[in-house]
Amino acid sequence: MNSKYFALIGAAGFVAPRHLRAIHETGGNLCAAVDRSDSVGVIDSYFPDARFFTEFEHFDRYLDLLRRQNQKIDYFSICSPNYLHDAHIRFALRSQSNAICEKPLVLKPSDLDGLADMEAATGQNIYSILQLRLHPSIIKLREKILAEPKDKIYEVDLTYITSRGSWYFTSWKGNESKSGGIAANIGVHFFDMLGFVFGDPGNFTVHHRAADCAAGHLEYERARVRWFLSINTRDLPPEIVTEKKTFRSITIDGEEIEFSEGFTDLHTASYKHIHEGHGFGLTEARQSIETVSAIQSAPIMDDPDRPHPFLSKALSDTERYEDGWPY
Repeated sequence: MNSKYFALIGAAGFVAPRHLRAIHETGGNLCAAVDRSDSVGVIDSYFPDARFFTEFEHFDRYLDLLRRQNQKIDYFSICSPNYLHDAHIRFALRSQSNAICEKPLVLKPSDLDGLADMEAATGQNIYSILQLRLHPSIIKLREKILAEPKDKIYEVDLTYITSRGSWYFTSWKGNESKSGGIAANIGVHFFDMLGFVFGDPGNFTVHHRAADCAAGHLEYERARVRWFLSINTRDLPPEIVTEKKTFRSITIDGEEIEFSEGFTDLHTASYKHIHEGHGFGLTEARQSIETVSAIQSAPIMDDPDRPHPFLSKALSDTERYEDGWPY
């Protein structure tokens, strides 16, 4: 594989180290990176010679210098805040580079149409990191579902709790206009996984939606799903709260599906997938973006049918909003 040249936008972000590692482990070379914050020492672990900028104008000027020296940037890795993804993808394509972007690819489904036009106009490609599609346990589950009779409908519970402190609400992540809300910010890859395994989504209801927690019911071609998403430590099961701060669970017809391991290597697998010509593009990203966008704007069902088992505890927890929480 010939070495590919990269530029990275959002080098100080939470997910950037996974992209740096993926670029390095797939034989890429990072030429330049940019972020408003200069807390980017992690770059030294992978690309100590990469140029770093805190001003986008200086970053752009350096890339222009590389172009005039016939140094093409093959890919932009985009790890910036969600609301900037669309603009940064467009910048990458206008720079005659492909874009590899963190999820959610964009916040509004209508933005995908404009990006499709830009792909056609520039001849460049946009790839979304939909890493759960590459998780061995999820691939095995999908193969099992596809082998079953098509009229079989599964009962699924999805639970994802990933603890965040009060800093979350001071950052862009706590601003729903910038993050897309909790369903988009921490749930989008799970909704993508559900569609990948169980087919197209259909009817849905939202049972609860707050800054720290959301829950609802969603029907797919092959499944009825109760889902619960939270960033509040108080929602963790009591038996694990002192041991770890993340809880992932998928049960199908009451049987737990184990997929907790292997998450840290999936960005590298995603980059390999892209280099081999099999990356996930706008078409694959659309379904989950439409789903989280609809969840964010849907009315709340006050008396839900078949609520998720974790929801009653969250709603009855009168002490959950303490100092540092937004209520």
